[in-house]
Amino acid sequence: MTVSSSGIVAALTAAALATVGYLAHQASQTLPAGLGRAHADATPAAGVSKAPPRARKDPAALPGGSGGGARVVYSLRGDRVWLVGGDGTVTRTFEVAPSAVDPAPGSYSVTSRSNAVTGSDGVPVEHVVRFTHVDGVVIGFSAAVDDSPTAPAPKARTGGIRESRADGEAMWTFATIGRRVVVVR
Repeated sequence: MTVSSSGIVAALTAAALATVGYLAHQASQTLPAGLGRAHADATPAAGVSKAPPRARKDPAALPGGSGGGARVVYSLRGDRVWLVGGDGTVTRTFEVAPSAVDPAPGSYSVTSRSNAVTGSDGVPVEHVVRFTHVDGVVIGFSAAVDDSPTAPAPKARTGGIRESRADGEAMWTFATIGRRVVVVR
């Protein structure tokens, strides 16, 4: 009996697929309760809903309840900022590294700006846009000059909400003195 090379390849492929299928089946049988695909008649673990999963919200979507008109929107939970034009159109959105001290949700205005300074954590920053203070800590947006993502020191009470240099430049252009800043949860 003569076997062609294509026959050998087909046989090896079939064997490999069968092995992968078998291993996948074995893995699904050893998952802890609550993981993997539930069977139709299975009782969910405590705290697990039998309802189908809801569609996840787009994390970049502008939060509801952030007002109207031209504004900067800052989400405390989402660590995200939106620059919103006068017609309600989002002109830019980006992630930020939160400060150690959070402002309370509410509406503020840009009170001061600095092109380049040293941050309260000792890091040289640029495009600083300040909008409030909490217990003596000034809160504002800034970008590290070296564009490093800096997280606040664990025990330092700093108010710098860090953004990338490109996002900082966009913030600087958009958030002039008096521009509304809306902080949401």
